[in-house]
Amino acid sequence: MRDRFRDLEGPLAVRKKDVVLMATVSSFENLSHPTRSELRQFAELFMPLFQASSDEAKRQAVAALSQCKNMPAAVALFIGNQPIEIAAPFLAASKAIADDTLITIARMQGATHVKAIVSRDSLSPKVIDALVALRQSQPRSPAASAPIMESPAVPLSPAAAETNEADALEEQRVANEEALRERILGLAGHLGRADEDRLGLRTLTDIQEALLVRFARSREATHFATALADALSASRWLAERIMLDLSGQQLATTLTSLGMSFLDAVFVLERLYPHLAEQQHNVTRGWMVLDALDPEECHERVEAWRRADRYTYRHDVPNVPAPQETPNHRFIRQAPPQRDMRVMGRRSR
Repeated sequence: MRDRFRDLEGPLAVRKKDVVLMATVSSFENLSHPTRSELRQFAELFMPLFQASSDEAKRQAVAALSQCKNMPAAVALFIGNQPIEIAAPFLAASKAIADDTLITIARMQGATHVKAIVSRDSLSPKVIDALVALRQSQPRSPAASAPIMESPAVPLSPAAAETNEADALEEQRVANEEALRERILGLAGHLGRADEDRLGLRTLTDIQEALLVRFARSREATHFATALADALSASRWLAERIMLDLSGQQLATTLTSLGMSFLDAVFVLERLYPHLAEQQHNVTRGWMVLDALDPEECHERVEAWRRADRYTYRHDVPNVPAPQETPNHRFIRQAPPQRDMRVMGRRSR
């Protein structure tokens, strides 16, 4: 009986660690905005538990963490360097991996990890350049690079067969390389815009940003609305309508779309809406509101507001006829009365 329990002791211990691992991952998933302390604690707990768990528990944990938006950099690098059957979903879907981490994983691991990285929905130009450079710098296979030495003791027909096989391998390698290059370039066509890329977008000037911060500091809502309308090239009505949203969501969307720096935007929100200065999870509510916004969605929403504002503002203008539409009788040829026509007819006779 003791031997039987002794044999079960190992599997039970592994099962217990699997349960603890999944509980740790579930607790981390419930943190929408983890603090630095919580990220550090998760990294310290996760990696030892992960190494002591079964392969099935590892796959489940990685699949769950691939949906998290925040992740310690050390944990992301640790998961990315796991065998591909475990790391594949994380490399292909996680949004918490930094570009430098992806590049490091691609350089440390083999082609299978690179394929998983390439299958991501979007890749930054930095990662694409690194993958292409990594592909070009890989050494050629020994079968393709080493010269085929013909041994005098071997008949000519096997040597010819080996030559053909080496040529076929070389052609296949070149074809695979070109296919990977085309796929990477294809992915580059639908990349998301980087946050610092403001080309073609309405962006605050330094003076406009300084004015908005100054008026927010002194809580001069009237002057702030004027400066905001100028930055949007819109009517004052739109700026006031944005500021009337007491949740601060619309103003946060507008400031994000205009490219205001994150810390200045947090300051503006906290000054204009005091309830957003309350602390939650070691950060203010204003910080959380801004951090949850997606810049692309903010651009689209603000542009929709501006289009609606142009239509509304156009309707508010009095309907005054244009100068060219004003009748000018001096240039209109009018037919003379019938009596005059008779007189002219008699004179012509």
